[in-house]
Amino acid sequence: MFKRILVATDGSALSKKAVKTAIGLAAQNEADLVALTVVPRYPRSYFEGTAVLTHDEVGAIEQKWADGARANLDDVTAQATRAGVKVKTATMSSDLVAESVIAAAKKHKSDLIVMASHGRKGIKRVLLGSETNHVLTHSSLPVLVLR
Repeated sequence: MFKRILVATDGSALSKKAVKTAIGLAAQNEADLVALTVVPRYPRSYFEGTAVLTHDEVGAIEQKWADGARANLDDVTAQATRAGVKVKTATMSSDLVAESVIAAAKKHKSDLIVMASHGRKGIKRVLLGSETNHVLTHSSLPVLVLR
């Protein structure tokens, strides 16, 4: 049914559940898996919501985030390989997580997006936003959401 499944992961417990499910679906469908992590960029000025840091300090923070993303994707690769699933990884650097997920799904010609949702409601959802909801409402692909 599915030929290429994109799973969005940030290394959290919820996204690990999405990864496990995506690997299982890929194995059942003999599909390829694309594991995606979106790494935010560090705000560069006080007006973007943070104290101003030196270029080197910002670089060190962003490198730490990139290293964490790489470790997360290496873990997904190991799990998929053990399950006999062909896997490709991708990292995108962007503050626009939902748009990055949708763009990656199109780029990799995926036919399903798998991701987790915290299930926030009310004011928390308004304040914190919902990347998953944005993907659901803007993607032309089917989206499997796990909680």
